[in-house]
Parts: sequence; C-alpha cells; structure tokens
Amino acid sequence: MHHLENLQQTDSVVHDIIAREEVRQFEKIRLIPSENYVSTAVLEATGSILTNKYSEGYAGKRYYEGQQLVDELETLAMVRACELFGADHANVQPYSGSPANLAVYFALLKPGDKVMGMALPHGGHLTHGWDVSITGQYYKSVQYGVDESTHRLDYDQIRAMARRERPQLIIAGATAYPRLIDFEAFGSIAREVGAYFLADVAHIAGLIAGGQHPSPVPYADVVSTTTHKTLRGPRGGMLMCKEALADTIDRAVFPGLQGGPHNHTTAALAVALHEAAQPAFRDYAAQVVKNGRALAEGLVSRGFKLITGGTDNHLILMDATSVGTRGRKLAKVLDRCGIVCNMNTIPFDPRKPFDPSGIRIGTPAITSRGMMEKDMEVLAGWIARAVEVIADREAQANIAAEVAEYCKAFPPPGIRIN
Repeated sequence: MHHLENLQQTDSVVHDIIAREEVRQFEKIRLIPSENYVSTAVLEATGSILTNKYSEGYAGKRYYEGQQLVDELETLAMVRACELFGADHANVQPYSGSPANLAVYFALLKPGDKVMGMALPHGGHLTHGWDVSITGQYYKSVQYGVDESTHRLDYDQIRAMARRERPQLIIAGATAYPRLIDFEAFGSIAREVGAYFLADVAHIAGLIAGGQHPSPVPYADVVSTTTHKTLRGPRGGMLMCKEALADTIDRAVFPGLQGGPHNHTTAALAVALHEAAQPAFRDYAAQVVKNGRALAEGLVSRGFKLITGGTDNHLILMDATSVGTRGRKLAKVLDRCGIVCNMNTIPFDPRKPFDPSGIRIGTPAITSRGMMEKDMEVLAGWIARAVEVIADREAQANIAAEVAEYCKAFPPPGIRIN
C-alpha cells in the first residue's frame, strides 16, 4: 500500500482498514453484480483536488466564481455521455442512482401522481415506487411483476395494467432480472396511455455501452443510471433525456434536489466514459455476458435451480432452496469460502426479504480481472463444494485458501498489493 503514505502517517486506523479491504478485494472472488473494479485512472480522478471546488449551477451558469476548468470538465463528461449512449442531453450531477431517480419524479410528477414500476420482490428497485421508499410514499404506486410460470416480464400483462391504471410515469429496469428488457415495448405502452417513460439502466449501462443489451435511449423520455456497476466508473448517478426535457430535468437536479455537484466524481465519470468508448470495453462487455452464460451452465449442470433457467446479461438469480439451504445461509457460507455474493428474494418467494430463498451473483468484477469461460467452470465447482461443506468451517477455509491462490493469476485493475 505504498501509494497511501500520507494517509498512513495521518490516520493509521483508516489506512489499515483500507489496506485490509484492498487485500479482501484481491483475494476474494467478488460476484455481487452491482460491484466492479475501476481503473487506476478512475481512482486517481476520484481522489483528485477537484474535491476542493464548489460549483453550484451548470456550465456557464454558476453561482460561484473560479469555474473555468470545472465548466470544461463537466461539459466534457456530458458530451462523452451523449456520444456513448446517443442521447440528446446528459446531466452528470446526480450524487447517485436513487437521487437521480428522485429528480425524475420531481421533474415530471406532482406528489400523489401515479407511477408504475417493477415490484421489488420480483427484481425491481426500491426507487421504482416500493412502499418503504419515498417514491412509494409521496406518489401512488402500482407494481407489475414477472409471470408466475416463466419468471419473465409479460408485456401483454404490463400493457393491460397500464391501460387499467393510467399512470403518469412508467419505469422499466431492474436489480435482479437476468433477461433482456424490451425497452421498445415499454415505450409503446407508455405512449399508448400517455405516460412518461423512465428507463433505469443502473445495472446494465455498461452492457448497453458495450453493445450487449438493447438501448432504451430511442424510446425513453428519460434514462437514469448509476455510473459504477457495469460502467466501471465512480460511485455516482447520471440522467439522459430528450432535448425537450433538458431544462426540466436540469432544474429538478439543481436547485430542486441538490446543491453543488461532486467535481471529483464528475472527473472520474469523464474518464470512465472515455474508457467505455474504447474497443477494449466492447470486448469486456461481451465477455461479461459470455461468463454469465458459462457460469449459469456450470451451476445448472451441478443441480442448482436458476430463476428463468439462465441469464442474458451479467446477473444470475439462484434459488438456494433447490440445494437444500436458503439465501442468507448460503451467502454467508460462500463468503467464508472466499466467494462474495448477496442474499436476494426470488419471484413469489415464500420467505422474508431478510432471510430469502435466493442469492444474486454476477460477472462484472471477475471479468474485469480477466477471468474467462474456463474459469467459470472452476467457480461453479467451488460453489457446489461450498454447499457440501455448509457446516464445516475448516473445509470452507480450505476453499477460501484455494480461491485466494487462484486469484493471484488475475490481478484486479486499480489494486496494488505489496
């Protein structure tokens, strides 16, 4: 950790926590589908002196002086986002994905208006109108789910609900849906009932940029995303929209919801968008999907039941009860085996969200390390062994040692272990 000498001198406690986290990220196979490794360049921009600057307002329309270089930077990030995704307008100021979604509500709706999003237990996000979220408490919310037999979105059912409910906003996007989303169908449903259409691509933005998932940009009024996950940028949010909504969206972000943007994050986002425009990123996105498919096949062949039977994207949802355990237990056992995932509800789950039936795994981070299809077969084997040693801490520690040794051949971007 020779690159954090000043931190070590100033605050050895925080330095030690970061050093241990760095080792953890190196030695474990990280399968949480919303996590990734950013490049050293993105890390450097995130930790830059831009954290010293306040920039309320927008480029050319700031409330503080000294913005010449920040304006140049923020405009660069906006232009790169529009070019990468083919959007009319981009707002790169949202602090993260949830505030970005809230800004869309604030821009397009009045409190009490009706929104229609994917139900959280079926793979949707809290900010798509779920009842414990502000989006479900300040707005009337109706929720569509997946089909009971296929566990896939049924666009005829969604259209029928939209006709019946007449929402002002329809949201597409998911945090635990392993198949392609038909954004064109959602766009036509929204137009038919006179609703705005928000596509939340937080999980799949990198796959869209890399040509591995159809883009919602031609069909959606607004596209929201986080800037991390598959896009491999800093922790942040971004909104893209049609030109006609640009001013409305901008006013909702600032002054509607936020003060000054985090300029160091904007810089890191500009770097990530530049990286995502390179040919190597298209190869990365393609490999994420190939690895997802290979890992799914390896798990199915070992008797695991996967929701929808497989994956089209970066994400796999597994029913742990199919191998005689449950999501919370399996996630903890896998962590002790050096394999990091998260417990997750499955559609029509009879269990509670804090002790659900499923686990959620994904391939973005391991693909960033350079792992390929052959490595997915090894990984599926470890996951199967973990189930066999579910009560044996010593055997779990042995697997973790094997995993750590295996990981040495795949140094992750942005991490230097002495």
